[in-house]
Amino acid sequence: MSTATTDGIRVTVEPTFWPERSTPEAGQFAFMYKVEIVNDGDAPAQLHARHWLITDAQGNVDEVKGEGVVGRQPRLGPGERFEYTSWAMLKTPFGTMRGSYEMVRPDGTRFEARIAEFALTLPHALH
Repeated sequence: MSTATTDGIRVTVEPTFWPERSTPEAGQFAFMYKVEIVNDGDAPAQLHARHWLITDAQGNVDEVKGEGVVGRQPRLGPGERFEYTSWAMLKTPFGTMRGSYEMVRPDGTRFEARIAEFALTLPHALH
């Protein structure tokens, strides 16, 4: 699990291995992750875009960029939260993810809300 706060926007991610979508013998390891975005600040902000860096155990990096998350660009007023679940596929039994959300304030100010690095790990893969 990871948590980071940037300019009042707190992002917490909780990953889990997804055995139903994984085929380890074929080098396919699926991981779900639940994201909670909370506006702990005093100004509204809207999530405009996402940027992820997904790194497997061999150091291979996949970069994912795009508008919004799960087809949405949530606007969060002070004290509001947004949650969603997504997933990633690795070719190794463990790796990491990190990234950022581009956030926009009502006055047009943009900033990157950091997503702290978190581990994607097949249960019992690491001792």
